[in-house]
This record gives sequence, C-alpha cells and structure tokens, in this order.
Amino acid sequence: MSLNKTLTIAGSDTSGGAGIQADLKTFQEHGTYGMTALTTVVTMDPANHWAHNVHPLPINTLKAQIDTALSTGVQALKTGMLGSVEIIETAAQAIDRAETDKVVIDPVMVCKGEDEVLHPETVGAMQEHLLPRAMVVTPNLFEAWQLSGVGPIRTIEDMKAAASKIVEMGAKSVVVKGGKQLEHDQAVDLFYDGSTFTLLEAEKADTSYNHGAGCTFAAAITANLANGLELKEAVANAKEFVTSAIHHGWKLNEYVGPVMHGAHSRFGKIEIKKETLNA
Repeated sequence: MSLNKTLTIAGSDTSGGAGIQADLKTFQEHGTYGMTALTTVVTMDPANHWAHNVHPLPINTLKAQIDTALSTGVQALKTGMLGSVEIIETAAQAIDRAETDKVVIDPVMVCKGEDEVLHPETVGAMQEHLLPRAMVVTPNLFEAWQLSGVGPIRTIEDMKAAASKIVEMGAKSVVVKGGKQLEHDQAVDLFYDGSTFTLLEAEKADTSYNHGAGCTFAAAITANLANGLELKEAVANAKEFVTSAIHHGWKLNEYVGPVMHGAHSRFGKIEIKKETLNA
C-alpha cells in the first residue's frame, strides 16, 4: 500500500485547531500521508485570557525538518505561518527543491491592528519569494489587501481586483476567501486562474467556532492536488470540506472554538454553488 505524501511548512498551534495540527488532521481526512516542518510553536496563556505567545524555532532546525521530509518525496506541499524574511526565503528554497509544482501558499499574516501587519517586511518577502512559486495562493480579505495593495476589500469587485493583481505578481492562481466584512449574504470565496473568475458560494454558518478554517481550507486543497484532482476541482472540493467543518465547529473553551476537521466524514460534505463571473 502507498499513500500520496503531503508536506506543511507552518507553525504549531498548541491548542490544536489551526496550524500544523489542522493541516495534519485535514491531510489524514483526505487519505494522504502528512509530514511537517515547524517554523514556530504558538502557545496560549490560560492565566491571561488565552494570550498568544510565539516561539520561533532556530532556522537550522527548520532546514533539518525540510531535509527530512523532502528526502521521502512529496506530491504536494503548503506553507502557513512563516513569520520572518529568513523563514520565507527558506520555504522558497524548499519549494525549489521539491519535485512537485503543486504548491499552496497560505499567506498567514499576524496583524497588530485592522490595517497593520506586525512584521510588514514579510509582505514584500512573500510577494518576491512565494507568489511566483505558487500554484495557488489562499489569502483572506486582509491578506489579499496587503499582498495586492488595492485597499480594503468589501465587495466581489474588490476581490476580483485583488485576485487579478496577485496573479499579475506571479501566482498561477488565487482564491480570495470572503469573510464577515464582505458585503454578501452567502459565505463566498473567489477563485481566479488567470483567465476566469469562479465564485464559490455556501450558506453562512451562524457560529463563531471557526478557528483554523483558513489552514484547513489550504490543507484540503493541498491534499486534493496530491491525490490528482485538477486545480479548480481541488479548490471546490476543499470549499465543501471546510464548509462542513465550519458548520460543525465546536466550543473548546471560553476563548476559542475550532472547526471540526472530521465533519465531512461524519455528516457529509455541504454542497456549494459555483458561478462563473465576467472578468
């Protein structure tokens, strides 16, 4: 027996809902063999309202993990929390060494305000080193704004403008993930492959238990690509997977509620609507 192998280069979420933990759970749900290269360990302080503390790992430790995983051969890989220019450059080098073009870039940005990135130099590094290496980039509204420079994103037209710019900067395709700030009555994501816009729509979930949704979505795309799905199908399948996970999110404690990574196998996928938009 053989399984397709997937690699995630990302941070560890000690609470288990996002990051490496979400990626591995998602890889498992899709029947792939997941491997990891940790960039940071994120802990939460239960004595201080679940305040997050970030513990970067030494760069040589990251490189050794990458060497281990790539030596086995991987069918697809993704990135998540990278955190510094040096880590981004190391991830880019790993992508160049991997014998696959199935690369999913989840441009995780740690924000200190609604319109500020904690380490703004990482945005330029992502633009330079990661976008040109991406088969698909999966930013949320804030990340799409920062990468594209088009300004705050509130409408579908704003999403289209950001997606176009990100592809112009070298990415082969992009999925801009909608959020609560989007002026739309459905939960929507916009996929752009450089020529066609496809709107992916699902019923909004009346829940705040959505921790890890972005990581889970990107990991599902990665696993689908590893398993041989075409890109557009991989994205749509991942949207169905994460929609079910969000709809069945649950309360971990008084501070956070993660998505349920196994919801699709327990309760089934939730059908989505796909609509081709004019350029």
